[in-house]
Amino acid sequence: MLLHRKDPILGTIILTDRCNLRCKHCSVNNITTAIHPYQQIHLEMKQLYDMGVRILFFCGGETFLWHDGELTLRDLVIKAKKMGFLIVNVVTNGTFSIDLPEADLILLSLDGDRDRHNAVRGDTYDTIMENIAHATADNICFYMAVNQINKNAVREVCLLAKNTKNVRAVSFNFHTPYPDTLHLALSREEKATCCETISQMMDEGAPVFNLRTAFPYLISNSFPTPCHQCVVIEKGRLSVCGRCIDIPGLCEKCGYFFVAEYTLIFQGHFRIIADMLRTYLKYI
Repeated sequence: MLLHRKDPILGTIILTDRCNLRCKHCSVNNITTAIHPYQQIHLEMKQLYDMGVRILFFCGGETFLWHDGELTLRDLVIKAKKMGFLIVNVVTNGTFSIDLPEADLILLSLDGDRDRHNAVRGDTYDTIMENIAHATADNICFYMAVNQINKNAVREVCLLAKNTKNVRAVSFNFHTPYPDTLHLALSREEKATCCETISQMMDEGAPVFNLRTAFPYLISNSFPTPCHQCVVIEKGRLSVCGRCIDIPGLCEKCGYFFVAEYTLIFQGHFRIIADMLRTYLKYI
C-alpha cells in the first residue's frame, strides 16, 4: 500500500461455468459447461501463488459441481491451503450440501427474502436455508447482488445474516449491468438508498462484511477501475480484475464492492484502510 504497488494479491480461479441454475442477473453461466481438469486448476493455483497472490477464490458456474474423478472441491481447498494461500474462499449458490469446513469463507448467494430470491434464482430459497442449517461449519457469508428485483430486501438479508445459524456475515454487491441485463441496474439514487439501509443495519448490529467508508464511491462509481491487485484466471487465460474487463464501458459501471474497496485501499485512503482492518479481523 505504501509503495502503491499494483502486484496482485487476490486471485480467482473459475473452475467451471456449468451451473444448475439460470439466474436472471447472470451472464456467465453454461456458456461452455466445461469442467476444467485438476491438472489445469493446480497449474493455475501455482501460477497465482508465484505471482504473489495470497487470497484465493474458487468460483463458477457452480463450484460444488466441480470434480475430476474422485477429486472434489474440498480437495482443491485443502491443496490451496497446503500451497500457502492465506485465505481460501468459495462462491456457491447454496443448493448443494455445505460440508466444507476447510474454507475460510463460503460466499453463498442469497438474493432477498423467499419471494424475491426465488424471483431471481428460481425456487431455491427453502433448499438453501435447509443446507445452511445442516452445514458443518459457521463459515458462511451471504453474498447478495442488489438489483431492480430485490433492492427492497436488503434489510431482510441483513437480519437473516444476524439471526441464522452457521452464517457469519453478509456481503453486498450492486448489479454489474452486462449488455443483456441492463434493465436490472440501479440508479445512483437507488444505490444511495441501499447504502443508507446497509449503514442503518450496521448500526443495529448486522454483520456486514463491507466497508462503509467506501459507500460514497460506490454510489457515484467514482472509484478507479480496474483493480490491478485482483486477477481472474479461467482455462489458462488471465484477466486483470474480472472477466468483464473486455466489455466496452462495463468497467465504469462496476458494482463489485470489493473492487471499490481494494482500489481505494491501495490508493492509500487511510479511513478505508482502518475500516478494512476492523472488518477483516472481525469476519475472517
